[in-house]
Amino acid sequence: MKLNRTTQRTVEILKLISKNPEGITLDDICGQLSLPKTSGYDIITTLVEMGMANVQRGQKQTYTIGLTAYRIGINYTNNLDFLGVIEPELKAFSRSVGKTVFFGVRSDHEVVYICKFEPENPIITTATVGTKNPIYCTSLGKAILAYSDEATRQQVMNRITFRQKTENTIMDRRTLKAELEKVKDLGYALDAREMEDHMECAGAPVFGPDGSVMGAISVSSLYKPGEDYDALGRLVCEKAEEVSRLLGYLGKIS
Repeated sequence: MKLNRTTQRTVEILKLISKNPEGITLDDICGQLSLPKTSGYDIITTLVEMGMANVQRGQKQTYTIGLTAYRIGINYTNNLDFLGVIEPELKAFSRSVGKTVFFGVRSDHEVVYICKFEPENPIITTATVGTKNPIYCTSLGKAILAYSDEATRQQVMNRITFRQKTENTIMDRRTLKAELEKVKDLGYALDAREMEDHMECAGAPVFGPDGSVMGAISVSSLYKPGEDYDALGRLVCEKAEEVSRLLGYLGKIS
């Protein structure tokens, strides 16, 4: 894989700045990283403009880590913390419903599986932690997309290339839009054998303290004609509400 040289240099500069809390000059940055001064100046100026670095003016300008970089680091830490909160909840939920439980987040126009918990006698599921699936034919993806802000939802939908997974797969934006409206009315989404013929899943959104959708919880089940999947959806919705509250969300869920 070919790495972008400017991006590499930018990361190296940020690392170096972070190791010098008292500040570091452009000359020192370029000297330690063997950078041409013009390249170093362009990068550091951009970082300052974006809030990733601060400039302290004096006899020689020095640079320290910026508030934006700090906030990114805090968000990373918070993400680690939130996994510690939801994992025991979802593990217990999997045991109680006797089905496989997932937690996933959006990655562009796909869903990536972050956690997976199985009961004692799990069904075989193709999804594993770290894998991605299309957002339009998974209960996780539809739950996340339905509760995303309008600009994000439109941007994601414009990037979707619909591909037939089963005879039940949604294949156009108009149908998907109608499906997302239904999800918002119900509070949960169903993957009605849209990804795999033998699987039916129910998913519901999880919200963070600021009210934005962080991801979704889903329960996967082997398809049985007589099973009440709407009841399963309501159950997943209740658990997603509980998890959202634990994460500090105080607003109205649905």
